[in-house]
Amino acid sequence: MNLREMQELREHDYLSPYASFSDKSLGRDVYEEECDVRPIYQRDRDRILHAKSFRRLNGKTQVFLSPEGDHYRTRLTHTLEVAQTARTISRALKLNEDLTEAIALGHDLGHTPFGHAGERALNSVCPDGFKHHEQSIRVVEMLEKDGKGLNLTKEVKDGILNHQTEGTPSTLEGKVVRFSDKFAYINHDIDDAIRGHIITEDNIPREFTDVLGHRLTERLNTLVHDIIINSMDTFASGKPDIVMSDRAFKAMKGLREYMFESVYTNPVAKSQEGKAEVLVKELYGYYMANPERLPEEYLKMKAKGQYVSRVVADYVAGMTDRYAIAKYRELKIPYAWDVY
Repeated sequence: MNLREMQELREHDYLSPYASFSDKSLGRDVYEEECDVRPIYQRDRDRILHAKSFRRLNGKTQVFLSPEGDHYRTRLTHTLEVAQTARTISRALKLNEDLTEAIALGHDLGHTPFGHAGERALNSVCPDGFKHHEQSIRVVEMLEKDGKGLNLTKEVKDGILNHQTEGTPSTLEGKVVRFSDKFAYINHDIDDAIRGHIITEDNIPREFTDVLGHRLTERLNTLVHDIIINSMDTFASGKPDIVMSDRAFKAMKGLREYMFESVYTNPVAKSQEGKAEVLVKELYGYYMANPERLPEEYLKMKAKGQYVSRVVADYVAGMTDRYAIAKYRELKIPYAWDVY
């Protein structure tokens, strides 16, 4: 018996009967020999962690575009915070932490530069539209490893695709990530908004903070405890699900609506988003008119029969904020030159 098989046996001894067991995975689209050390979901987690698209998240906006200061969240720090919260919940519920972490680390791989402003821009110009959760699947299936993809398990891809509010993951681990994403972006976006002097703690309606807490750590603690306790009750009833109490869920939903009104559409916080949308649209338009200027790896995708519009969207969506600005300057803005 090798190390992987020993770990798979331990899962059956320790995890909840409602967990996703590594040796019961639905597998990959392309068959691979199993690793002799790592269970299948751990391999997926490692593949995502070493992916180029994962590293690029460090240069992509979470909420604030090009903020002054070192402590504002990026798409990467958001992803890590989601993973940590999701692992805490999964461990308490005795679910599969490897699967949970793999989904969490991969859930935003398809995000554009400039956050949701970039996503709106691409969605408005792409013939088939653009949604970052669908793009995340395209990243792991087609764009990574020079077009080969990461060949992730069906459970991980399902969790990535369905992490949105309207999504319905097929595993409990995927549902944990779906809630953890909300916990992270609402609370950590509040933290960034306070740091950016957009709101103060006292501005947040008391009807929500009296339920969830009056500080970041209190709110996260309340939400995590609430979902663990209420989900445990469903496990005990034999109808396992990942759920919150009505009181906490309504407060979280109200807090999210407050953030949309006060931060996500705030003219000060979002003053640069119009420029970012124009920049993304201009880059898309340029490469649609000049597809031969695409990098070689994207030209290969075009040669394989992918629509030009889709390949251009792939390239622009993969850019970091800084790279997108640099390419825009290079392609659109005249520069001085000297004759020697």
